Amino acid sequence: MRIRNRVWKAALFGAVAAVLAAQAQRGGGGDAQKIAEGRKTFRFDTFGDEAFWGDTLKLHQAIAGSKLGGVGAGVSPKTALAVGLKVDAEALPRTLVQQIQSGGVNLDDPATTLALLKMNAVVGVTGVFDGDQLKSVGIQCALCHSTVDQSFTAPGIPAGNVGRRLDGWANRDLNVGAIIALAPDLSVVANLLGTDQATVRQVLNSWGPGKFDAELFLDGKAFRPDGKSAATLIPPAFGLAGVNLHTWTGWGSIPYWNAFVANLEMHGKGRFFDPRLNDAVQFPIAAKNHFGNVNPDLSPDDDRITPKLAALHEYQLSLAAPKAGRQAENLAVQRGDQLFSGRARCNNCHTEPLWTEPGWNMHKGAEVCIDEFQASRAPDKAYRTAPLGGLFTHQKGGFYHDGRFATLLDVVNHYDDCMRLGLSAGEKSDLIAYLLTL
Repeated sequence: MRIRNRVWKAALFGAVAAVLAAQAQRGGGGDAQKIAEGRKTFRFDTFGDEAFWGDTLKLHQAIAGSKLGGVGAGVSPKTALAVGLKVDAEALPRTLVQQIQSGGVNLDDPATTLALLKMNAVVGVTGVFDGDQLKSVGIQCALCHSTVDQSFTAPGIPAGNVGRRLDGWANRDLNVGAIIALAPDLSVVANLLGTDQATVRQVLNSWGPGKFDAELFLDGKAFRPDGKSAATLIPPAFGLAGVNLHTWTGWGSIPYWNAFVANLEMHGKGRFFDPRLNDAVQFPIAAKNHFGNVNPDLSPDDDRITPKLAALHEYQLSLAAPKAGRQAENLAVQRGDQLFSGRARCNNCHTEPLWTEPGWNMHKGAEVCIDEFQASRAPDKAYRTAPLGGLFTHQKGGFYHDGRFATLLDVVNHYDDCMRLGLSAGEKSDLIAYLLTL
C-alpha cells in the first residue's frame, strides 16, 4: 500500500475512532471507563510493591538521605534527573512552576525530591509518607514505560526532563540498575542470586541507561558470552493492539507480561502461574524459588494485581503508536515505502499496518543472522519481530533487543548482508527516511 492510500484511510479510521469514543463517553462507561481505570493503574498503582522496594530494600532511605531520616547523601532532583527519572509538569502547582522557571528552587537538595514525591509528580514512583517523613517507596508501570514531552525548560533543567506524560514511550534515559544499586539493603537479591551485595551492585551498574534484565532473576545470567551486560533495552508499550507477543523474546501476551512483571519484577502482591518456569535447567533460580506458581493460596481479597489486569490491558491497547508525520510528498520517503514492501522485503516480517507478523511473530536467531543468547533465556527460544510503529521515539540506546546496532543504517546494513539484498547507499537512505515516518 502506498503512502497516499494510507493517508486517507488513516483519516477515515481516525474519524470512525473519534465517533466511537464520543459514543462511549455519552454512554457513561464501557470501554472508556475501563480505559480510565487502566490509565490510573498504569500511572499510579504500585500493586503493593512498596513492601519490597521500601520495607525490604530500604530504597526510600537512600532517597531521603541522612539529614531527612535516611542514609547517605540522599537523592537531589539533579541526581534524580541524571538517572533518567521524569517529573510530571501537570502535577506541579503553578506557583512551584514559576519558582522552578525563575531558578528559585534548590535542585541540589534531597528535600526538594521528597516534596516532588509528596505531590505524586515523579513519574512511576510513589512515596509513602508519615507526615513529612518518607517511610517507604513503590514503583509503577510508568517508571519504565512513560516519559515526558519537551514542553518545559528551566535553569538547570533541559527539555525532556519535566513535561507532560507520554504513556507507552520507552524511557531510554532511565538507569534502572543505578537506581536499584542505591538501595542500602540488597541482601534479599544477593541471596536469591547466590552471591554478595557488592557483586549485585556491579551487575546492576553494568546495565546502563534504558536497559533492564528481566531474566536475571530467573536464570542468573548477568553477562553475555562476549562479557557485555545481558540487560536488554526497555521497549515501548504503545502500538500493541493486534500484536500477538509483546516482549523481545515472546513470552506471552500483554496481560501475561503485565502479570509477570507486576509479580516477579515489581514484586507486587498478587497471583502468577507459568509452569514453564519450573524448568530447572533453563530457569534454575525461578524453579528453585517456585516462581512458576506465585501465591497459590492468596485470598482474592488480598490480591493487588489480578483485579487490575483487564483494565490495564484495555488502556495499553488504547495507546496507539505516535505519528512522526507521513511526509507524503517527500520523494525519498515514497521510494523508501516502495523498497519496504518490495526489494528490501521488510514487509515480509514487519507486515503493514501491525509492523510485525499477524500470528506467531517469532524467529530463531539464525533466521536473522544473530546469536541465540537472549532467545535461549525465554521459553520459545526465539526472537519476536518488533513492531516498527513509532520507531522515531526510541532511537536512543540503539536497536535490536540489546542495542547492538547503534543506528538505523547499521540495522539496514545488517539485513542487507544477512538477506543478500544488494541495496545501494541511496536505497538504504530512502528506506531509513521511510522507517522514521512509521
